[in-house]
Amino acid sequence: MEERASPLENLVTCMPSPTFWQHKNVFLTGHTGFMGGWLSSLLLQLGARVTGYALAAPTEPSFCAAVNLVDRINQSVIGDIRDLDRLTAALTAAAPEVVFHLAAQPLVLLANAEPALTYSVNVMGTVHLLEAARKAPSVKAIIVVTTDKVYRNHNRVWPYRESDTLGGIEPYSSSKACAEHVLDAYRNVYFRSLDDDRPGIGLASIRAGNVIGGGDWAADRLVPDAIRAFQQGNALTLRHPASTRPWQHVLDPLPGYLTLAERLVRAPAAFSTGWNFGPATSDAQPVGTVAQRMADLWGDGAKIVIQNDARIFEEILLALDSSKAQAELKWQPAWPLDRALERTIGWYKDFYAGKDVWALTQRQIADLLEGAA
Repeated sequence: MEERASPLENLVTCMPSPTFWQHKNVFLTGHTGFMGGWLSSLLLQLGARVTGYALAAPTEPSFCAAVNLVDRINQSVIGDIRDLDRLTAALTAAAPEVVFHLAAQPLVLLANAEPALTYSVNVMGTVHLLEAARKAPSVKAIIVVTTDKVYRNHNRVWPYRESDTLGGIEPYSSSKACAEHVLDAYRNVYFRSLDDDRPGIGLASIRAGNVIGGGDWAADRLVPDAIRAFQQGNALTLRHPASTRPWQHVLDPLPGYLTLAERLVRAPAAFSTGWNFGPATSDAQPVGTVAQRMADLWGDGAKIVIQNDARIFEEILLALDSSKAQAELKWQPAWPLDRALERTIGWYKDFYAGKDVWALTQRQIADLLEGAA
């Protein structure tokens, strides 16, 4: 049975409005993915009617399959965000008031190997989503989830703010920075308020930290690589153990996402901008430190080995300043890194033990919302 956090560990002060989300039509791209699956699960718990649009689950196993998400949401449409006609038809039919765009090519190493694919999905896929949304009269707010890697990284020791320069020197971060520029263009030309009778459509981007949690089996990411290794009795191999990342549980920023969506519906001009949702500064930790803590939590002789690989470029330092979200949305991170790792490892342990991970997912969501309340 999972231990619940003490009230002192739950520091979230913003709380999604149950009355706002009850029976709300929501269109969510990327629902078969890791973060999209968790966000869909939270929306379901709040009573929203979720239509998902995505390719089939990208891994086997997957969070989507493990919790039987396709049968729980209102509708699951399997489609490519580069297929504008299919995307437009699905979004229009769903008649959503709120749109979350999470579908993407999210892997840094795959982006290095397949840059054309990455740009077509992350840039033109975003264009297609915005085109579909601006043709749907029901849409009032759009949130596009990009990445903490959209900033021009100078490997500096202080966190990045929303006012810092965007950019990227490898295909993944570059494609996400390009998507941010697309949002600026659509925000200024198509979605802005024209007069008092037409308040415009709220359009915001979210830049979150390195999210972790149960149900991620993607390739070349620390937590799923660790789980695969530990489950098979192998050592986890680390390429860049000194690289520092802003780690946070996948649930941690989601109350902020939903609060932002509510504000976008009510006051689109005031909140249509980029937003950081990162962990506490102390939770920006080296890969090696996080890996060793996961090995300790897993037990059963789990261990790590270091094989530095200079052929693979990765930024060394990365951290986010979330003071804007804290000040304007009253959001702040809820679970410290050690708690996030405990809940992550606990989810996988239950999965491999054949336990009901949907029930565990709902308990973890309830714990977070109780803290927010």
